[in-house]
Amino acid sequence: MKEIFENLPKVRYEGPESNNPYAFKFYDADRVIMGKPMKDHLRFAMAWWHNLCNEGSDMFGAATGDKSFGCIPGTMEHAYAKVDAGFEFMDKLGIDYFCFHDADIAPQADTIEETNRRLDEITDYIKEKMEKHNKKLLWGTANLFSSPVYMNGAGSTNSVDVYCYAAAQVKKALELTVKLGGLGYVFWGGREGYETLWNTDMKFEQENIAALMRMAVDYGRRIGFKGDFYIEPKAKEPMKHQYDFDTATAIGFLRQYGLDKDFKINVEANHATLAGHTFQHELRVAAINGMLGSIDANQGDLLLGWDTDEFPYNVYETTACMYEVLKAGGFKNGGLNFDAKTRRSSYTYEDMFLAFILGMDSFALGLINAARIIEDGRLDAFIKQRYSSFDSEIGLRIRSGQTTLEELAEYAVKKGKPPLPGSGRQEYILSIINQLINKWQGLK
Repeated sequence: MKEIFENLPKVRYEGPESNNPYAFKFYDADRVIMGKPMKDHLRFAMAWWHNLCNEGSDMFGAATGDKSFGCIPGTMEHAYAKVDAGFEFMDKLGIDYFCFHDADIAPQADTIEETNRRLDEITDYIKEKMEKHNKKLLWGTANLFSSPVYMNGAGSTNSVDVYCYAAAQVKKALELTVKLGGLGYVFWGGREGYETLWNTDMKFEQENIAALMRMAVDYGRRIGFKGDFYIEPKAKEPMKHQYDFDTATAIGFLRQYGLDKDFKINVEANHATLAGHTFQHELRVAAINGMLGSIDANQGDLLLGWDTDEFPYNVYETTACMYEVLKAGGFKNGGLNFDAKTRRSSYTYEDMFLAFILGMDSFALGLINAARIIEDGRLDAFIKQRYSSFDSEIGLRIRSGQTTLEELAEYAVKKGKPPLPGSGRQEYILSIINQLINKWQGLK
């Protein structure tokens, strides 16, 4: 079979001094960090929709790139070509995982039966490729937002016919995920929300969303899906307000409807920005609730108010991300899926490779830095000392739930007005972060 990216080499690690644009400067797959190889910590995944489908079009202009791979788009021939391109791409970059929506891998037909037949056909081919190239499916999902029938959402729709159509799509996507050995299944409620409350029954819609998710869990477990289900929060866009606004909102929803035993959170960096949070905040909220599942690795632009899906290059952000992941014990079924697209003016095959090299190196640096921060120990020691007053007798009684409001009030009366709490020393802590992030020893 002729190579699609024939002029592009297999990307290898050459170290931070290399000037080769097609080499990793920091991602050394087999380098052991805190007891595990980098590749196992990071578990990079290719997003089918951006890397193999997105051609750079936006609401103001037509496509600038060509992802036809020599075929007519919208045909099964094109679907096969995307599979060939995807596996060659992953091989050349040393990426072990991928993710997809059903609509990414095969053209949608006029009937459910024909669409499902096409999906069965193309996933037979994907499965062959996975076995040949030793690749894995990080997670699958159904596209429940692009079709005009989902203008009012899928689970949140006002049409029972649309709701059933969505259920059929979820059913098939789950079957495909199991067929390909997927480790996760994602619900991104792209249109599960509202534009105005004046025409919306919020309680009705949220109950229906929960019911669809509950049926998905029941069916998935019956057909052998043993992985994690995920909610991917997003505050807005395309709907003005989405029900999965942020991680805390999504966790509250899952607990309210009894879905928290099966679901975790798929956190996206750019979606945290839209919710007015930092990426690290969203990861920490998921982690302390035992629900940090997987990550869509990208970044947004703080000067723009929409989901720009840029390849990550902010090393402070990737460091904070990997610090949270390491502190949470690492990934179980999740990983780092590059839900990112090259800029519209970066339209060549070469740009696809350069973008992934940027993203993979950025997270490799983040991992190195995060491990260094943890191993250094000063942050942990400071935080422990900052809350050390709760190691006192009364503090331990509070922490163990063995005291009362009356006892605490009596303690306060005896002690009198307390002094100011110990300093948070934020500037000192940030100087430690700067020192450790810029400590380059051992990178070569």
